[in-house]
Amino acid sequence: MWIKRYILAHGPRDCTPGVAERYNRPMSSDPSDPRHRPVRSFVVRGGRLTPGQQRALDDLLPRFGTGDADAPLDLEHLFGRAGKPVLEIGFGNGESTWRMARAEPERNFLAVEVHPPGVGRLLLALEKQEVDNVRVHLGDAVTFLENGLADGALDGVRIYFPDPWHKKRHHKRRLIQPEFVALLVRKLAPGGLLHLATDWVPYAEHMLEVLDGAEGLENLSPTGDWVERPSWRPETKYEARGERLGHETRDLLFRRAAGADREPVHTL
Repeated sequence: MWIKRYILAHGPRDCTPGVAERYNRPMSSDPSDPRHRPVRSFVVRGGRLTPGQQRALDDLLPRFGTGDADAPLDLEHLFGRAGKPVLEIGFGNGESTWRMARAEPERNFLAVEVHPPGVGRLLLALEKQEVDNVRVHLGDAVTFLENGLADGALDGVRIYFPDPWHKKRHHKRRLIQPEFVALLVRKLAPGGLLHLATDWVPYAEHMLEVLDGAEGLENLSPTGDWVERPSWRPETKYEARGERLGHETRDLLFRRAAGADREPVHTL
């Protein structure tokens, strides 16, 4: 209820209308109750949008956005060209996203985030850096994967520094869970790569356990656990700050087992 009061008090610039209410409404255990929803890995906070971020959501999201994505997207039509589609989930302020896209112009990047200020920042960066191979979805990654992408549509998935939900009672909210990984595997093309990174070692160990147990994935680490940071993942200010605080970053790189329906993809 505090989110609704906050939005009413501060106006639409504080959060894209309906986003916080949609994701933070009270839960019900009854599937027939309209308040029912599964446990989510995020909480949408009513953070204040700057005038520039609001302008980006108003003017740039129609240009760089995916739309509702309530049916499988025609990715070539969406980007206006063919390209290897890579999905980044939870891009934060978008720094890694635009830097990767600029460094890998042959790829088409789909970027999903639930927090409107972060989406606004990325949209402004895409405009400033003149990056056109990114399309942005403001919403829940699970819904986007289930409804907006055909099975086998992706050549890569990148998830960097998801919320580790440190407290044991909150571990059920962690994004990397068996059901979610199974969904990712289904959306990856044979040979497609799943790249995860975290600076919370207990979460990295949890990720490794979940991915090792997933059907259809193979670990590309020569030691059976982590890999060195791949050249395509930029080191962000957030990561550098964590390292100064003594955090140890772990990168996990898995490949979907190649099948006969599509040529394997060997690089992300």
